[in-house]
Amino acid sequence: MKKTLHLFSALALMFAAFACAPKPTTVTTVEPYAEGKPYTRWWWFAEHISKDDVRYQLEWLREQGFGGVEIAWVYPMEGDSTTPRPAWLSKEWAEPVNYAKHVADSLGMGCDFTYGTLWPFNSYTIPEQYRTHSFYKKEGEADRTITWEHPRMAYIMNHLDRNAFDYYAKEMNEGLKDAYKGSKSGLFVDSWEVETRQLWTDGFGEKFEERFGYKIEPYMDDLYKAGNEDIYYDYMSLMSDYVIDEFYRPFTENAHSQGAFSRSQCGGAPADLLSAFMVVDVPETEAILYEPNYGRIPASAAALAGGDVVTSETFTCIYGWQKWGGKGPYQEREQVADMRLVADALFANGTNQIIWHGTPFIGKNQTKDENYFYASVYVGRDAYFVDQLKAFNDYMARVSRYMRRGTTYSDVALYLPLEDSWMGVELPEELQMPWVWGEYELRYEWAPDYLAGYQPLWVNAKVLREGEFEDGILRYGDVEFTSLVVDVEWLDIEALREVVRLAEEGLPVVMAREPKQPGKNKSEEFQALYKQLMALENASQTMDVVEQKPLVEGENLPDFWCRRDGDDLYIFFANPAAQRLTYPLRYGQAFEDEGSTREVVINTDAGARPLTLEFKPNESLMVKATDEGVEVIDLGFTAKRIE
Repeated sequence: MKKTLHLFSALALMFAAFACAPKPTTVTTVEPYAEGKPYTRWWWFAEHISKDDVRYQLEWLREQGFGGVEIAWVYPMEGDSTTPRPAWLSKEWAEPVNYAKHVADSLGMGCDFTYGTLWPFNSYTIPEQYRTHSFYKKEGEADRTITWEHPRMAYIMNHLDRNAFDYYAKEMNEGLKDAYKGSKSGLFVDSWEVETRQLWTDGFGEKFEERFGYKIEPYMDDLYKAGNEDIYYDYMSLMSDYVIDEFYRPFTENAHSQGAFSRSQCGGAPADLLSAFMVVDVPETEAILYEPNYGRIPASAAALAGGDVVTSETFTCIYGWQKWGGKGPYQEREQVADMRLVADALFANGTNQIIWHGTPFIGKNQTKDENYFYASVYVGRDAYFVDQLKAFNDYMARVSRYMRRGTTYSDVALYLPLEDSWMGVELPEELQMPWVWGEYELRYEWAPDYLAGYQPLWVNAKVLREGEFEDGILRYGDVEFTSLVVDVEWLDIEALREVVRLAEEGLPVVMAREPKQPGKNKSEEFQALYKQLMALENASQTMDVVEQKPLVEGENLPDFWCRRDGDDLYIFFANPAAQRLTYPLRYGQAFEDEGSTREVVINTDAGARPLTLEFKPNESLMVKATDEGVEVIDLGFTAKRIE
């Protein structure tokens, strides 16, 4: 069944007026993200929150073209432990939260909630049995102080135990019970920021031995050392099941139980990321701490799971990272043109809803120097780029709406190299960052060059196992594939069995390399399966078995994303300057683009359509291809340099 974000029924819309709130004349039911208008993460620093300022900021954000907010509760500004504030999740704390939701509804805006204070999920009351820990149970592993009640100690919950999540969720749901009323809200979990080295939970060792037939405990000291890659692969295989079944699945189930929906960055989780993203209602990427290419993973997951919306936390640390306590490079001097590069790169990798990162809570009588978030583009009434903010938001909303029409176009199923990442263990030193060390994050995966012009979606063993092949098409939910490409060094034997099955049924398979079997327990069947596969006429190491032409043909193609709406195709071509963006951007990088031209052919059901793509400096293109021809849609925005 297709996952969608539905309106509440009319009867569910009525809720009691807030005790101290002025009664609005109307309350609007908001379908989340319906108009594609950007949201912004709204940093609520630990202090007393004025209702007048809540309304003031929401009204200003609406005027600037925002469609909603995500309230994120953080520490007192500058970690000032003397700042007066209501107790976390108390009635006093909830009052302005409920009011914000109420006002957002009255303004026709959405209102999501980060499901906790700071991240990862933590609680001041969580008992020791429900705290995260490694195999060694080192002291302080679960400690967390930079939260709403800083410096009071909170404890990170065990993300491998749904009982721990249930304990945590009970507290959060009680605090948010009135905020759930009205329009449907998203509950948000940020990227995985729990220590993953030697991550452990009670019962893990027993389940590991049951599955793999040997004990993992003797290997835990040397799990990440060369020579133990097969052991690490087995460890990650089981860890992935824990992460998905004990955390992401109950997170979504809990959101539904409260009349909400789940939105998640699964990035950084030690799991099969495609499957994890498929469990949540709204998968989210992040840029540019994650490069835009990563967005194809959550976008593929959304298409496979029948989701309509793919969000992105956007413009984070655009020019570089700054630790807590200061301001990042060029913070409060950001160029809209640079931000547009990031947004366009995201659109060309499947994102269709922007979440700004973000807006600090600033009252009428405060300035941006009083409240600021250290890793964020500053969005406020005195922002450096405020004169272009509304037009930029309108542009991103316009593209987002086009990128929601119909369904995601699909042609080639491309196997995500999950096994390669788990067998690779650690990233090369030049790709590591203070918060990134493992191949398992899949940050640097691109479709191979020989698929240029196609729109491949990532698939995994789950998709191959559960997909149905009929009439020459592999179907999974609403997605259809005409061929499968597997270009990996390592492939699980269960996945190889599914590749062979589908190929024997007639699916064209490109096995670009001869893979090896990962894991400690090897099977002689693996090599026999590979030979069985390659003996088939519709299996090859090259693209010669793929009859379907690329959607777009041409030299030096720009990145693009396509949606099919009936017989019509909507294709967003990102400016070539937005290709292969890497963290961090150079200040003013967008203005290095002098414009360019690409001669392409769009292969539609009605035939080949030649087109000249003329990219003006710092502009991208939207194209509509129909049976009658091709037209370029004016997106109506050019960013101006701010001197």
